Amino acid sequence: MKFDFKNTGNYFYGKEKEIRFFLIVFFIVGILGVALPLSRNLFITLIPLALLLSIIVLIPFHQSETRRKEVLVFLSIPLVSFLIEAVGVNYDFVFGIYDYGNGLGTKILNTPLLIGVNWLLLVYCTAVIFEKIPISSIWKITGAALLMVLYDYVMEQVAPWMDMWSFEGGFAPLKNYISWFILALFFHSIIRITGIRITNRIAPFVFYCQLVFFIILFIIFIIAE
Repeated sequence: MKFDFKNTGNYFYGKEKEIRFFLIVFFIVGILGVALPLSRNLFITLIPLALLLSIIVLIPFHQSETRRKEVLVFLSIPLVSFLIEAVGVNYDFVFGIYDYGNGLGTKILNTPLLIGVNWLLLVYCTAVIFEKIPISSIWKITGAALLMVLYDYVMEQVAPWMDMWSFEGGFAPLKNYISWFILALFFHSIIRITGIRITNRIAPFVFYCQLVFFIILFIIFIIAE
């Protein structure tokens, strides 16, 4: 069975332009709120809400033919990534020596519960982006994993300022990016092996909005210093 929201007259599918405009305004307000010292602490507390909103806005646009497989895979990604992050932050041998702040909300085992949701969001969006590119599966997997590493590199530059996490010495080590790449490869390989093929017209837009959000904040923070 194919889940095609466009053909079923889904309300949100018909409001794609409005939703894109809302996301642009949302992230612009977020940039201003985080950049201004007076409002930064307030907007940092809203990071979990922004992450959940990014996931929720994808749901009405999701289309695929493998719903049963997706349930298992898309529940496994946040669980597995959370456990790996918990091991990493408590034992220092996965990503390096780092600690989570309060920017991502409630923590268990010194690890934010939403970190798994963040992994799911990134895997999902990058899988959608590379699904449309006419290349072999191995290059889809590799390309999506590299795009996730690029995203992480950008995010690492602003994470300490946003109280999300910070590494010993102030910089993420090479080990962090290697681990990110390996884990991203694993998740994308599972998606390809299980035959999950996703179409989501707004997922690339959400991903690039977030990437630009962190790039602009990084530039602002550098200038402010």
